[in-house]
Amino acid sequence: MALNIAVDGPVGAGKSTAARELARRLGILHLDTGAMYRAVGLAALEAGADMSDRTQIERVNASADVDVTFENGTQRTLLNGRDVSKEIRSPEASSASSMVSVVGAVRAAMLERQRAIAEGTDAVLDGRDIGIRVLPRARFKFYLTASAEIRARRRMDEMRAKGVDLEFERVLADVKERDLRDSTRDIDPLRPAEDAIVIDTSDMTLEEVVERMLEIVRHKDRL
Repeated sequence: MALNIAVDGPVGAGKSTAARELARRLGILHLDTGAMYRAVGLAALEAGADMSDRTQIERVNASADVDVTFENGTQRTLLNGRDVSKEIRSPEASSASSMVSVVGAVRAAMLERQRAIAEGTDAVLDGRDIGIRVLPRARFKFYLTASAEIRARRRMDEMRAKGVDLEFERVLADVKERDLRDSTRDIDPLRPAEDAIVIDTSDMTLEEVVERMLEIVRHKDRL
């Protein structure tokens, strides 16, 4: 049986970075499921779709071939065969991903693909519904969180590192808006799985977060 580890949490909690490093140390694959939603969001933006119109989003989703490949352990996200790994990291694609993710057809398509990737493959998957919906029987489930202010600061630093300068208040407002949208959506709202281990990363370094997760994985594997 494949070793699957679910890492969930809100935007800016550090789940993707921690999941990637955890996978590296365990010598297994890391699947950033959020990147797949970002690809659909990017497709919607490029199609000029009205983000508030579910019918338009469903139409875009039906024609969007989203896939992932791995090169030397690094994920590449493909949209209709095109590598969009860099494009989906823009603030616009990030916001669009949150909007398309509330559409049932999008979630159903991504769910099927993510489960197919994880089946038979040792992997760490991070997202917002991995432990609850995608891999409810994952051997390990983590939920990383942090205060909205800390998460906004991290997002701002991340974007500045990519040459995008944003005001803190704007980033904080976007984080809070996404929290509300993700936690109140009708389908699989963001919340910790009942058996998930919650880790508040507000005052923790990446190394401390990963070490805590590794400690839990290694301890349980010895039981």
